[in-house]
Amino acid sequence: MNCNDWIAGFLATDPPRSKSLVVTIFGDAIVPHGGMVWLGSLIELLAPFGVNDRLLRTSVFRLAQEGWLGAQRDGRRASYAITPEAMARFVHAYRRIYAPPNVHWDGSWTLVLNGDGALNAAERAAVRKELLWEGYSVIAPGIMGHPAADGPALDELLRRLGVAGKLFVVQGKSMRQVSARPLSDLVAEGWDVAGVAEGYNKFIAQFQPLLAACAQALTPEQAFVARTLLIHAYRRVQLHDPQLPVELLPTPWPGALAYQLTRDIYLRVYAAAEQHIETALRREDAAATTAEAAFFDRFGGLA
Repeated sequence: MNCNDWIAGFLATDPPRSKSLVVTIFGDAIVPHGGMVWLGSLIELLAPFGVNDRLLRTSVFRLAQEGWLGAQRDGRRASYAITPEAMARFVHAYRRIYAPPNVHWDGSWTLVLNGDGALNAAERAAVRKELLWEGYSVIAPGIMGHPAADGPALDELLRRLGVAGKLFVVQGKSMRQVSARPLSDLVAEGWDVAGVAEGYNKFIAQFQPLLAACAQALTPEQAFVARTLLIHAYRRVQLHDPQLPVELLPTPWPGALAYQLTRDIYLRVYAAAEQHIETALRREDAAATTAEAAFFDRFGGLA
């Protein structure tokens, strides 16, 4: 199977939603180039996926309404950029995507407690939603926990929601002097690990043929489409992964295999894809820059 056949088959059987695809392209391709893109360039980047002008305009309009994108006009031209408020979330989410899944466990759990009812109903709902998205689980009413929490990310989340200082955040370990169930048992109760594994296995089966197809020389546009579909699909399954420590996961863990597959394909296509991205950006802005240095740190280094 060649790359064109794989792309055509993917778009026919599992076409990405345009709004979500715009988010993927901003995170993977636009952020490394400053986070801003003219609408004409964005139209060019979305065209190979079958997203027409009207559908794209609807998607960016909705993302702007939701606070993800800000719009500016220069005469008849419009540009879109990730808002400062959304940039921190983009950076955090995509850092997870490009980082190897090798979190280790020190035996402790981070617990977030709403012990004295300091949050109102809207705040409780927002905290619960965001913590679930971050991979936390409901341990008991009013208590959410994770065995490998990212402290700075949790602090940023609570500040962004306006609840910093309103919740108790503690770390706990099993007491050796007490006969009790091991804390590792909370994994089976709190997360659908089997469901996450199934998502990774489907991803591997879907994208393994692309690795072979990318062995041949690709045009810049083919490389860009392959890279975008790869990250779009990997993002979709990986952001449902609670990022549990490797000691608490089944062996072999398909998440590690999916990461390696994604890295292998990305390494084969990223450079040619960058050519396509830069060409599209410079068609509307001759001063558009190459990717920032941090881009080349993805997946442990794009050597």
